[in-house]
Amino acid sequence: MTAQQSRFLSDLVDQLRAGDMYGRLDRLPSERLVQPYLLNHLRLIGAEMACGVDPASEARIRAFFQAVAADVERVTGKPTTVLVDLNGEGFGQAAVFAGRLVVVCEVLRAAADFGFASIEKLAGHGESLVSAAIDAINAHPEVADDDR
Repeated sequence: MTAQQSRFLSDLVDQLRAGDMYGRLDRLPSERLVQPYLLNHLRLIGAEMACGVDPASEARIRAFFQAVAADVERVTGKPTTVLVDLNGEGFGQAAVFAGRLVVVCEVLRAAADFGFASIEKLAGHGESLVSAAIDAINAHPEVADDDR
């Protein structure tokens, strides 16, 4: 599976490129950009990290949930907001809101090791979060509206 074959992976790559202020990631292929989300790659680059969360890990988590939010927003037309809250040891949570409705809420443990066993599992998890969020919005559209 490649980033072009999955809508979620395409959104994730877009989020990663959008966060690159200097355009350094523009020359890299999409497959290279999602490599940090694969656990085998994370184990190699962060093996000596016992605890704590570095800015790159937090940015990787934030981009993942922003991709979920972007996909939900595109499908439903409802504005979304992402909240990622991590403590210094890498524990916390990530949430995606549509209006006043929490459509995704995940507890995060060991944020430095946030990743997946394969690109298929990465895409599958993102797509399942998007699907569940869309179902929640369809079940409670009045709460997902931004009107107060």
